[in-house]
Amino acid sequence: MPFRQITIIGTGLVGGSLGLALRKGGFAGKIVGSDRPDVLGRAKRMGAISEGVADPLEASLGSEVIVLATPVGAIIELLSRLGPHLEADQLLTDVGSTKSEIVSRAEKVFGDRMGRNFLAGHPMAGKESSGIESADPDLFRGAVWFVTPLSGRMPRTGPGGEFVSSLEAIGARVRALGAREHDQLCAWISHVPQMISTAFAASLVDEYGETAPLFEAGGRAFEEMTRIAASPYSMWRDIALTNKTFIADALLKLEQRLAHLRENLDSREFEAEFERAHKLRPPKSGTPDA
Repeated sequence: MPFRQITIIGTGLVGGSLGLALRKGGFAGKIVGSDRPDVLGRAKRMGAISEGVADPLEASLGSEVIVLATPVGAIIELLSRLGPHLEADQLLTDVGSTKSEIVSRAEKVFGDRMGRNFLAGHPMAGKESSGIESADPDLFRGAVWFVTPLSGRMPRTGPGGEFVSSLEAIGARVRALGAREHDQLCAWISHVPQMISTAFAASLVDEYGETAPLFEAGGRAFEEMTRIAASPYSMWRDIALTNKTFIADALLKLEQRLAHLRENLDSREFEAEFERAHKLRPPKSGTPDA
């Protein structure tokens, strides 16, 4: 890895895991973290960062790459705060779960420097638990890491290309696509599953109360359906606000499908829905992804 210093702003689950993964992958340079002092202390003890600096702008000095690993709303604010101070050879990137509003703000901040100084990204990896205590050096191994370059093409040269190589070195599968395409896809494969789990768990609390022995009787399917309901609202608030249109559209289509199931529990249409669902299959082992 050619970088000598990387700054990670936000050393929670994703930021802390990135620091640990870089170390495990052989990065020998300095990793500067920026967060609250108590979080930085835990991140340093875990080996996720070399040193901690509370102020994001000060923490970015001397780093070739600055990673914004905060909730989406904070990423948008940090773009405006840090962007004007970047040197020509510094790369700013992020891990936000939505991309359109982030890219839009970056275009306003960077102008014709956008392609050189900013690369939007989103690792498709996480846990229902947050915080540096849950950080894992293998969190990104085998996971897709989306990048949404303005050109639409995977960067292979310059700071962007070097950062992509660093991600591949820690086991991530980097894929490029447009910001709007990303947000629509993630509404279906990430955001709606969270809404389903949240609604299901909230409905169970209404139906059975908070102390019913549901997990003892529910089995694996129940556990899988409710696991991510524990995800923090603080993260999902910004996702919902910045991807409202695509999430609402997907939820409406799902609501219509559920209504169709409800209305046809005693008809052949019920069987037809199962047949349609069975057409969804994961790729066979060893099949390359797009």
